[in-house]
Amino acid sequence: MNIYVDFDDCLCETARYFSELIKGMFGLDIPYEKIKYFNLQKSFSLTDEDYDRMMIHAHQPQVLLSYEETPGAANAIKGLLGRGHDVKIITGRPVSAYEASREWLNRHGLERLPLFCLNKYGRDNFIKGSSFNLELKDYYKMHFDFAVEDSPQAFKFFEHLPDLRVMVFDRPWNRECELPGRNYKRCPDWKTIENIIESAAN
Repeated sequence: MNIYVDFDDCLCETARYFSELIKGMFGLDIPYEKIKYFNLQKSFSLTDEDYDRMMIHAHQPQVLLSYEETPGAANAIKGLLGRGHDVKIITGRPVSAYEASREWLNRHGLERLPLFCLNKYGRDNFIKGSSFNLELKDYYKMHFDFAVEDSPQAFKFFEHLPDLRVMVFDRPWNRECELPGRNYKRCPDWKTIENIIESAAN
């Protein structure tokens, strides 16, 4: 099986970090469970300037390396790799975050995972001149059987794969969205995801 896995909030607890970050930066108390939108500028009601400041801070290498692993993520992926599945990380982070992201994966025993930076969200506003190492035209040539994604804004990148099964990692900002089809399934944890993939493979 070919498997697409998003990075933030699938592999690591990025939004939980942001919930704490805005307390220190802006004095805002918005608990993780109250983050209603994937668009954090909207969730936190930030100005463009404050949003840029927050995102630049959060993409510093030492900050990226500090993100906590989503429980069970590394072990589940290592299990999938060990059973012969092909897993690729497709992140919306820019190339400027690549080295720290690669190091985070290595520290969690995921050295074998390819890491691709795809411009999913048009985030050139906070890191000027951002670049990405995977072009859309090349992404659309890739084939995946499964995808693990938390962002409703990324669902459009799956429309060219009608048989793709999308595991929507359950997060507060995707609970109220209508899933696009029967091949989308909300999953509470990595054990559930791993079991679904293994059931399909057997």
